[in-house]
Amino acid sequence: MRIGSVNSASTGIYAEDTITRRVNRENILLLGGGRALLMQLAHPLVAQGVDEHSDFRSHPIRRLRRTIRMTMAMVFGDRETVMTAARAVNRAHSSVRGPDYVALDPDLLLWVHATLVDSALVTYETFVKRLSADERESFYQESKEIGRLLGIPRDGFAETLADFGGYMDAMMSSGPVRVSDRARELAAQVLRPRLGLLPGQAMIPLELITAGLLPETLRIQYGLAWGRGRRVLFRSAVRTLPHVVALTPPLLRVWPLPGRTVSLGRQT
Repeated sequence: MRIGSVNSASTGIYAEDTITRRVNRENILLLGGGRALLMQLAHPLVAQGVDEHSDFRSHPIRRLRRTIRMTMAMVFGDRETVMTAARAVNRAHSSVRGPDYVALDPDLLLWVHATLVDSALVTYETFVKRLSADERESFYQESKEIGRLLGIPRDGFAETLADFGGYMDAMMSSGPVRVSDRARELAAQVLRPRLGLLPGQAMIPLELITAGLLPETLRIQYGLAWGRGRRVLFRSAVRTLPHVVALTPPLLRVWPLPGRTVSLGRQT
């Protein structure tokens, strides 16, 4: 599937000046992709469904790439593009089922959606800049639009961002989210994917970023190294990258550029 920019003004579900567009167009949000994937896999039923119904073990980056493509289409596309993307995601999920799970279970959909919302906020505020309380609340409320299109009922969402934080904490402390052996095996593919001739060591910086962004409880459950040296390197990245982002010209920093929408090309 190819995604391209078009010049016409957006008639999609988000206006140009929404916080959703401002946050999601930052290319550096890609650094939060590993965090979102590992949080999703920490739910045993999500990990089971991904493992049994996809090529994740051999091509882990494909899932992240598909998620990014569909998210960008739904955030920056016109209404036809948004609905086409939503139908494609829902159609793919409809065939994912096992003895203990179905991908269209609203609780599983909510967790996957929540990891993307939470990771976008955490990554943006870590590597771009802090948002105001009103901006954070608006981002959360706006995220429900996509969630509803993907099958989450209106009453399934936490009402406010504070309630959302409570939901996330409860899922990881007393809820079903627990890192399984299967999740650890899949996480190894995320943290050290095979990318052509690149050695696994080339992914160490991204592994460090992913570990630093993860909630501590999940970082511990995944068994990710987090000694003093790694903590110092992560804090250095947190201090440095926002300055780099601020100095990067929009042509390199954001996609799509303001005023441009995204279209879904033909699937290949």
